[in-house]
Amino acid sequence: MSNLNVLIVGASIAGPTAAYWFAKTGANVTVIERFPELRTAGQNIDIRTAGVTVMRKMQGMEAAVRAKTTPMEGISWVRDNGRPYGTIRATGNPDQQSLVSEYEIFRGDLAKILFDMTKDIGNVRYVFGEQIASMQRNKNDDGPINVEFANGILPTSEYDLVVACDGATSRTRAMGLGVGVRDHIQPTNCWVAYFSIQQDILEGSNVAQAYSAPGGRFIAVGPDSLGMNRVGLMGIHTRNDRDITLPFREAMKQGEDVLKRYIAQHYTGAGWKTDDVIKGMMASEDFHASEVVTVKPPSLYKGRFVMVGDAGCAPGFTGGGTTLAIAGAYVLAGEVGKYKGDLVSGLNGYEEVMRPIINEMQKVPPLIPTVFAPQTAWGIWLRNHIFAFIAWTRVLEFAQRFFAGAFASTDKFPLPEYEWVA
Repeated sequence: MSNLNVLIVGASIAGPTAAYWFAKTGANVTVIERFPELRTAGQNIDIRTAGVTVMRKMQGMEAAVRAKTTPMEGISWVRDNGRPYGTIRATGNPDQQSLVSEYEIFRGDLAKILFDMTKDIGNVRYVFGEQIASMQRNKNDDGPINVEFANGILPTSEYDLVVACDGATSRTRAMGLGVGVRDHIQPTNCWVAYFSIQQDILEGSNVAQAYSAPGGRFIAVGPDSLGMNRVGLMGIHTRNDRDITLPFREAMKQGEDVLKRYIAQHYTGAGWKTDDVIKGMMASEDFHASEVVTVKPPSLYKGRFVMVGDAGCAPGFTGGGTTLAIAGAYVLAGEVGKYKGDLVSGLNGYEEVMRPIINEMQKVPPLIPTVFAPQTAWGIWLRNHIFAFIAWTRVLEFAQRFFAGAFASTDKFPLPEYEWVA
């Protein structure tokens, strides 16, 4: 089984990274993406800890990422009158990052870098506008997977390994595990929306601004090198037994216009510069929104089906999704290559290496929802004063390294070294 036939589903971050490393094992790799072309829009994301380790192993990637990092120098939390009460800036040390990362980059830019690094590799093929219709396996789940495609671009074919890299609400995961799309998803009672606006609310500053309004409404406005602003909106709700994000998901099913109106109504009367932000959102052409969830299946693989990134371990609030995608892709290919001809041992190795990292990075620090978006005006007042104090004393610069796995030092999650044939 020296030349595995590997099918990767999804061409965002995890998919192209997995293609890069599987190609180095000598595998024949096909990457399918349901969208007709590479998606180059998206929010700012960052690379941390084990993700930095893997990035530095990919020739030219660190330089390419640095060339495309966002111009953001820090984040100021502001009151409804626009006055800042605390600012966090980058540490200047990429191996011990703060909330502001030295490798902060827009999702579309990182996807383009990874695509460009892999599109001309001889044993990697990209197919856009295609998705899986069905997967058939033998009774023992230990043989190749027969894959039928939905759009007819690819013929029905047999693959030694199918890798789901298509996000937290992965339909491939549902087929591969024989479950529903929302099975193994744990809601966080939160949704997010990302878009760019033409108005420069920051007035030329490279320091982003963040604002909270009662009702768990959070707004972050960041700079863009093109002179416009990038916006992130979060709707954070208190935890209870109700499916609080159901109205959001129902609006999402009805299309972008309905969802924009739902979000606009949610932010009515929020104060600060919200009216300008919502006006820009309604006109935005790169709008994207989703529910924030954690994904916790009992295992990262079943038979010859395996998950990487958000499809198998979305971390929710912790901000470690990009890191888990990059590190997981490297470890999966490395372990499969390490146990040549023994996929079972390779997949077991992937689970054993990644599970402690996933467990750590899925830990949600206490009170995170409350810190980001208190539900009441009194809660916001209290949070603002506490944050102003810790920002003034610079305690946060020391404490944040213990805050969550995503903010740990690069060497906290050591990864194995592998031998590659290409």
